[in-house]
Amino acid sequence: MRYSLTLVGIFLTFAVNGSMGTRAAETVSKVDVCVYGATPAGVLAAVTAKQEGCTVLVIEPSRWVGGILGAGIKPLQDCPEPKAVGGLTASRMFGIGKRPDEIRRGFASWLQEEQIPVYFEQRVQRVEKSGPTIVRLVLESAPPDKQAVPAPTAATKDVATIEAKVYIDASYEGDLMAAAAVKYAVGREAADTYQEELAGVGPTTNWTPIDPYVVPGQPESGLLPLVDADHGLPKGAADDYTQAYNYRFYVTTDPAKRIAFEPPANYDAKHFEVVGRYVEFLVGTIGDDSETLMKRLREIFPGWINSGEYNYKRESLVTIAPLGVSRYYQDGTWEARSRVWRQHKDYLAGLHHFLSTDPRVPEAFRKETSALGLDRSMHPDTEGWPNQLYVRIARRMKGPYVLTLADVWNKTQVDDGVGLALYGVDIYPVRRYAVASEPAGKIGVATEGNMFVGGSKGTGRPYAIPYRAITPRKEECTNLLVPVCFSASYIAYASARMEPVFCVLGESAGVAAAAAIKVGGEVQSVDPAMLRRRLLERGQVLQWTGPPSRPDPAGSVEVGEWSSQAEWNESKPGWEWLFSFIDKDKDGKISTTEHGEFQKYKQGHPDWQKRIRSELKN
Repeated sequence: MRYSLTLVGIFLTFAVNGSMGTRAAETVSKVDVCVYGATPAGVLAAVTAKQEGCTVLVIEPSRWVGGILGAGIKPLQDCPEPKAVGGLTASRMFGIGKRPDEIRRGFASWLQEEQIPVYFEQRVQRVEKSGPTIVRLVLESAPPDKQAVPAPTAATKDVATIEAKVYIDASYEGDLMAAAAVKYAVGREAADTYQEELAGVGPTTNWTPIDPYVVPGQPESGLLPLVDADHGLPKGAADDYTQAYNYRFYVTTDPAKRIAFEPPANYDAKHFEVVGRYVEFLVGTIGDDSETLMKRLREIFPGWINSGEYNYKRESLVTIAPLGVSRYYQDGTWEARSRVWRQHKDYLAGLHHFLSTDPRVPEAFRKETSALGLDRSMHPDTEGWPNQLYVRIARRMKGPYVLTLADVWNKTQVDDGVGLALYGVDIYPVRRYAVASEPAGKIGVATEGNMFVGGSKGTGRPYAIPYRAITPRKEECTNLLVPVCFSASYIAYASARMEPVFCVLGESAGVAAAAAIKVGGEVQSVDPAMLRRRLLERGQVLQWTGPPSRPDPAGSVEVGEWSSQAEWNESKPGWEWLFSFIDKDKDGKISTTEHGEFQKYKQGHPDWQKRIRSELKN
């Protein structure tokens, strides 16, 4: 079945799988609200604006709706406290489907139900402004390839022009925001930028004693592929790295569903030499414990099974995605992004081939891996590949209010909250690099940037995201709202970046857009009190009145106790080195008293990491 929708003389065709068969005519479309990005947040923003009485048009660069929820993640997967979520997110989005194909169809049907048209395969070419106001958005046509990799260059320029009263940038990249000359940040801020002790360059994680050089023992031979040189910046310093991206993919051995992984055309086993050496290390250290060895090898591929789909395994030195390349995507051209996206695809296919064929890999695991293929039933129109790369973070707007770690830790109060968030600081590694161990000084390979502070429930008490965090500064743009690439530090965004939060903010942006139109189109002129009243009428949850579901963290980690070094290491990757300092009575455990004393020490010493490292070396 196909649906035809009409708006301002433009006919668009939906297919029930969320893709589109026809292109928009080369014309000028005038609407109240233009939503850029058919992500879940974009869909909720569009539906809300329509329900609030606006004419709405959605622009989507790909052929699909639903973003990463249509490509692996489940609607409730990153929502540790459903009672903190209301509105359309709770009433509709949470039940939209359980499989990627169901979720894509669910979002497409929702847009069809609301009679909201979508321009697919079109993206920002340029934005034209009059002073701080967007006057029009000009689009270019750029169809992704058959496996959903974005086109590096446009197929056709000037295919459509959109003139809207208010624009909502709901994309993962913030392209409309950037084209509108709104200021933004990328990469990691320094620890002292917002007084965030978790910020900047972090401690070494997953250090492994494998030789990083092409010719072992010979630095002059150069570093292995997939291993970076250390940039040498101190802990807490700013840099341009950002956390890992990856596919959230499904595999199967069922012949009726299986699509074989094809090694990339430029495959060379030498590109995966670090994987081979890591496998040798695992085989050599685990020995005859075949169950443990197979478990550790599966962490390399297919990774960590989340909710049916596979995800990045952060505790493994090597796993399903390349490191260090996401930084080129976050503020890159489409040529750079297309290259990075394809690097992820080629890496995953190449890793599968390497682990299926390299003689250093145990035979049982080679056979197990070679039997796995992509599951075509989840993504039938992209040869089993997810249609969306998991872009965890890209640009972050610099708005009137910047969300920081203080907000995440419930240390702030705002009166213009338009949604709640709750999660720990969840950051996947940013790089894999050659580094000497401490204190021995032996060279090896490690990751850096990985942390999951506070677990999925964070402090246990949801925190508010203010309206000022989704609006640009007035002097920069007066008719734009940004519910996905909102104003936040790298650390705070790592907590708030979950799809249910984006959806809540998308609905709030839809209401705000309609309200702004009523007051002349300036989003900064919307009365926050009035906005909040309307959001509450729609069922949004704007304030947490229940008890915390866990004790508040004191500083950067939650208060608790650990019965062994191994238990601490498992729950605190990257902070293994702290155990001996916190364990004052040297009984091999950390008591709540000892941990409490550690928190007091941190509060009294802003340079606590430097102090402790120095003490442990002496």
